[in-house]
Amino acid sequence: MSMTTPPGWYPDPSAPTQERWWDGTAWSAHTRAPGRPPQAPQTPQYGYPQQPPQGYGFPPAQPQAGAPAPPSSPPGAGGGGLGKGGLIAVITAGAVLVAAIVTGVVVLGGEDDPEPPPAAATTQPVPGGSGAPTPPPATPGPSAGAAVLADQLNGITLPVPDGWEIPEFGGDREAASMQTEETYDCPAEGGYCHHGTVSSRTAPAGQTTPEAVAKADIAKAAELAYGKDVLDRQKHGGITSHQEVKAETVTVAGKQGHLVRWKVVTGKGPGGYVQSLAFPSNMGPASIVLVRFAFDAGPDGPPLDGMDKITQGIRNAG
Repeated sequence: MSMTTPPGWYPDPSAPTQERWWDGTAWSAHTRAPGRPPQAPQTPQYGYPQQPPQGYGFPPAQPQAGAPAPPSSPPGAGGGGLGKGGLIAVITAGAVLVAAIVTGVVVLGGEDDPEPPPAAATTQPVPGGSGAPTPPPATPGPSAGAAVLADQLNGITLPVPDGWEIPEFGGDREAASMQTEETYDCPAEGGYCHHGTVSSRTAPAGQTTPEAVAKADIAKAAELAYGKDVLDRQKHGGITSHQEVKAETVTVAGKQGHLVRWKVVTGKGPGGYVQSLAFPSNMGPASIVLVRFAFDAGPDGPPLDGMDKITQGIRNAG
């Protein structure tokens, strides 16, 4: 006849300062301070008996000396090992442990997950149309007119009109220059020509006022543009005559300057307009900036008021 220890509070084998509930089969998870009125703990959820998990690194609970010792083998086990209640408790504890680990991994992984990329924009069919998607409106690119030509030596910038470019090679190597993008075969000789060119440089020493500089330079500017160039070529068949169409004082980048404009007639082609603009430089009181303009006449040349717009758009760098 086997003897079993009845359910009750007994000294906790793992903590002598407290008591643990023995449910008649195994130690439960319920503890209390010694000396409290006897009261059975509430039935665990789902009715499964609770006991400290044996295995998984936890040592089996052992009763203290002199305390009622629970049987080493639960009734009905037929020998050593876990009984039915103990086996259920171990399985339950293992399932709870695995669930906790999986939950922790999912939570930690969710915190580190990057935000998903925004969904790509889709096009919608035109109502009542053929059902073909409507492409999104094109974003306008930067305008060529928003660029500037920088004359770093004199500390100024000039606006670059639409349809103009700053040459990477060629042009006037002694000055900052820009030109129309479109070219054509020169009327006389010398390969190809541009409908318009503008260059900025430091005026030669000798003239002390912008007016003197502009008046002295206009003939040379006309010859280089429509007479013989620096390579001794007559791209327009030479200049046959000229007429002064403007000579006036102007304000450029906050300083008082002067301009002279000629209309020239050439041996071949439509001829053109040339202008010499001079004004004080930022680099010193004795330094003067000289800007040369050359616009072809005729329907293919740039609008003549473009000379005034470029003059008004000159700014001090920075």
